[in-house]
Amino acid sequence: MTALYLSKFADRRISRVIRSAVELLAGIPSVVYGLVGMIVLVPAIQNAFGLSSGATLLAAILVLAVMILPYIVNVSTAALDAVPKEYEEGSLALGATDTETYFRVSVHAARSGIAAAMVQGVGRALGEAMAIIMVAGNVANMPALFDPVRFLTTAIVSEMSYASYGSLHRDALFSIGLVLFAFIVAVNIVLNLVIRRKAR
Repeated sequence: MTALYLSKFADRRISRVIRSAVELLAGIPSVVYGLVGMIVLVPAIQNAFGLSSGATLLAAILVLAVMILPYIVNVSTAALDAVPKEYEEGSLALGATDTETYFRVSVHAARSGIAAAMVQGVGRALGEAMAIIMVAGNVANMPALFDPVRFLTTAIVSEMSYASYGSLHRDALFSIGLVLFAFIVAVNIVLNLVIRRKAR
């Protein structure tokens, strides 16, 4: 919705300012998001919910959302900008309103670019480690919204340095990497199947 607003609905000046902000947010390194989350978000969650520590799954979710959405919006906006004007002009000439044209023609024509943005965003979220390890608590617990947790990627980062070669511990860390890889492949396959069904 943000990409559609920036590409089709927003005034040029407003769109230029917001696009610059989105591009800036998309280019910030993940460790900076983790640092800001550790300094601002973690204490805020601790005070808001009366927790002993604000480094929780909720903090990780919020940091990941703020970190990944600008990237998805940036790529999706570029995909919507690339839709040929003839498609929209033809729709308007047939009597469709601007809103109908943008939602039913422009989004449909740019669906492959939007899907690619989503896949890349999900892949970046699944592979993120540094920002998460700073705000999630890095404790091996069962996942709960207000408890510290350890993500698969953070387990690899924090344990690989002292896992001895040929040990079961090291094999387990490589297995975690394989699980992450398989999950990303599954997300790609499912999304491609959905896109093909919609195209048909």
